[in-house]
Amino acid sequence: MRADITIGFIGTGVMGKSMASHLMTAGYPLVVYSRTKEKAKELVEKGAYWAPTPKEVAEKATVIFTMVGYPADVEEVYLGENGLIQHGGSGSYFIDMTTSAPSLAVKIYQEAKKRGIHAIDAPVSGGDVGAREAKLSIMAGGDSEAFEAVRPILAYLGTNIVYQGKPGSGQHTKMCNQIAIASNMIGVCEAIIYAEKAGLDPETVLQSISTGAAGSWSLSNLAPRMLNGNFEPGFYIKHFIKDMKIAIDEAEQMGMEVPGLALAKSLYDQLAEKGEENSGTQALYKYWKD
Repeated sequence: MRADITIGFIGTGVMGKSMASHLMTAGYPLVVYSRTKEKAKELVEKGAYWAPTPKEVAEKATVIFTMVGYPADVEEVYLGENGLIQHGGSGSYFIDMTTSAPSLAVKIYQEAKKRGIHAIDAPVSGGDVGAREAKLSIMAGGDSEAFEAVRPILAYLGTNIVYQGKPGSGQHTKMCNQIAIASNMIGVCEAIIYAEKAGLDPETVLQSISTGAAGSWSLSNLAPRMLNGNFEPGFYIKHFIKDMKIAIDEAEQMGMEVPGLALAKSLYDQLAEKGEENSGTQALYKYWKD
């Protein structure tokens, strides 16, 4: 992969802005697009070129990352009339880091291949902290040759970069990630609430349990936010609900029951109905506190 390429980045929200900034710091010229231009203001002030549509991103960049909200957004960005595939050049690399449907990742790969474009599904885990510190876990699906070509660029965004297999494999792996997190979040919240009701100092409890067998990323990073009353989104509840629905749908297609995931989604659905959809996933704590 040449060092003089121009990179495109579509979606400069909570995580995307930090990720795009790392690529600029690495010295790559950057073309950015976001539905809300204000979210890209900081990057543009640093020297990124603002593109008014995904079409212009495709015309100016040969390696393009996308980090948008929902599968419908992914489909529009890639397959729409002003989308990347219709206007991208042969030999380009398109890397979708959105958590989206595995079947859509396969469709994008197939349509891109018809035009000589390399499409990779590479969702991430690590939230706002991982994005800010360039320590994301990146799980990729697609052709192995294409993955190896962009691996040096991915290294500016994450520290755990794993090729999972054929197109859609990255998204399936992310579903595994979200399934594991969903039930774990219930356990984290119940543990904290239990500590409080037992009259313990929950912060002191965390010192004991976060480094033992119960340890998890959520326990170490999100439980302290709960205790500090910080429910700002590192990852939105509305997006987590979207992810859980994708995973439940995929599991049903495989004839698999996912009771833990179903329970977690039902709890988050209740929070969303109470107006918490734009809070961070750690706001599940409020289910018990409220």
